[in-house]
Amino acid sequence: MSNAFMGQILRVNLTAGTVQPEPLNLPWARQTLGGAGLATRYLLELTSPGIDPLGPQNVLIFMTGALTGTPSASASRYSVVAKSPQTGYWGQSNSGGFFGPAMKWSGFDGVIFDGVSPEPVYLLLMNGKAELRKADHLWGLTVPECDNRLQSEIGKPVNVACIGPAGENLVRYASIMNNKHRAAGRTGMGAVMGSKRLKAIACAGTQKIALDDAQTFMKVTQRQREYMDESVIKIVIETYGTNMVADLVNMRGGYPTQNWQQGTFEQIDNVNGQAMTDQILVEGVRCFACPVACGRGTEIREGKWKGKHGEGPEYETVDTLGAMCGIDDLNAIAMANYRCNEYGLDTISAGATISFAMECFQRGFINTDQTGGLNLQFGDADLVVDLVERIARREGFGDLLAEGSLRMAQRLGHDSEHFAIQVKGLELPAYDPRATKITGLAYVTANRGGDHMNGYVQGPTFIDMPFLIVDDSTIPDPYAADPHDARVLIDLENALNVLDALGGCKFMGVVVSANELVDLVRSATGWDFDLAEFRKCGDRLQNLARVYSVREGLRREHDLLPQRLMSDPLPDGPARGMVFDLPALEKMKDAYYELRGWDVATGIPTPTRLHELELDDLISLVCV
Repeated sequence: MSNAFMGQILRVNLTAGTVQPEPLNLPWARQTLGGAGLATRYLLELTSPGIDPLGPQNVLIFMTGALTGTPSASASRYSVVAKSPQTGYWGQSNSGGFFGPAMKWSGFDGVIFDGVSPEPVYLLLMNGKAELRKADHLWGLTVPECDNRLQSEIGKPVNVACIGPAGENLVRYASIMNNKHRAAGRTGMGAVMGSKRLKAIACAGTQKIALDDAQTFMKVTQRQREYMDESVIKIVIETYGTNMVADLVNMRGGYPTQNWQQGTFEQIDNVNGQAMTDQILVEGVRCFACPVACGRGTEIREGKWKGKHGEGPEYETVDTLGAMCGIDDLNAIAMANYRCNEYGLDTISAGATISFAMECFQRGFINTDQTGGLNLQFGDADLVVDLVERIARREGFGDLLAEGSLRMAQRLGHDSEHFAIQVKGLELPAYDPRATKITGLAYVTANRGGDHMNGYVQGPTFIDMPFLIVDDSTIPDPYAADPHDARVLIDLENALNVLDALGGCKFMGVVVSANELVDLVRSATGWDFDLAEFRKCGDRLQNLARVYSVREGLRREHDLLPQRLMSDPLPDGPARGMVFDLPALEKMKDAYYELRGWDVATGIPTPTRLHELELDDLISLVCV
């Protein structure tokens, strides 16, 4: 054991049915602080270029961070990393709840799965021991059913991460769910898990996490909590959840509606944070060590789904399963969200793909002969709820929807890729970059594809929420395509990369400075870690993931927005008439690559930059 880490990784060969602990690679842990960066180190080491993401040669890696499971505020998170079946590049997803801490307390910093099991299995981790068990009786169950069955079968409380039918059926945007309602949602990690016939991981344990200087660590942790308790953002988020931003994004003119054909939603008052609080909120829900409770425990109180309950929906879900599909029925949106969680689907990609199909139907590119009689009209709430199950089970037209919007467009033709709103195959979340240009740069350079969480520039642009984790997160004119703004994006990406690696929640980045996190790392690990190393580590993490995708063929030309956002002006709202045209995007990319130390012509990290980041062993991967 090392301070802050448990000191071991579990290797699971699913083909052979074996489990084998091995010592944690401490130099890699020191370089990355754990989490997705550490997992990416193993991914690069254990896989070859060009493998099938859903084949036996892909590995699936669960990894906690240096602070996961410690008393540090909101240190609840873990990452899942593999080659993505959705993008073909670096796949990563991150989740909170209680599963990450439980994995660590069970005695392991992470688990690496390779091969394919000949039959469905699940993994039980308990106080340093690991066992693969048969899961035939669990295959086909929804997420809550699987969790409940395992609690009963194991006979003691366990934290469960599992897939639902969507993962089993290899839906390309299947999620991994933990604690029933929390999602490692993006890039199709649930499909990779399903391809390996791995139904679930169940964790329990009481092993302690050693801290180098526990007294200082607890003092810093207490300061963190005080900062959050004194912040306005806590009051707003614990009252309205993440959907508090709906009105702000709509007022900016960047609230995607009817598959990004509009930037404002007239019925926003029916689905915003206030509506959720008034109509379906039961209670706020916390992750481990959380001082905020941004989660929404909800219940439908009227109509055909009366009595149905669960968690969410979150902001992005309300838009993608709501306004994107022309729906303002909050009960239907909540029900579609519950279904996604039960079946294990990424709500962003699910809603975005459904809305894309609706526009294809609207334009006559598909008809009822192809949909199996389904009339794909915007505004049909019952249809959206029904399609979620069809997608998860790959039934009828749901089989095509299960491939995601890009592959669907490529099959349909008719230039439908023009309005398949994705980057590198990953559907965009609910912030239109025509209304804040730096958001578009963030989408095209994010390591996962169309991702808003890497740098979360939506905070200082759409919702006027600065991040104290960086020196300056100001974007002077969000409507302008200013190459100078690339510096802010990079600073945010680097800082939030470190927060992710540690196992922290991004909301803490709003109220906690980098110096506070440096103090936490030093007191937890005993390492000589300072602000310069904090920034260098964040830069290193961004480059690690980029190197993996470069190895898989990623180049500058793939860092591109969908055509609609570059050529179709917004027809309404404050951003009316705006596009993010290609020349402006290319200038911002130039600035970004230069600041990153990447080759401007190719978007590939240079050998010099990798050497500066102490990644010399990866230089051969970028010499192409």
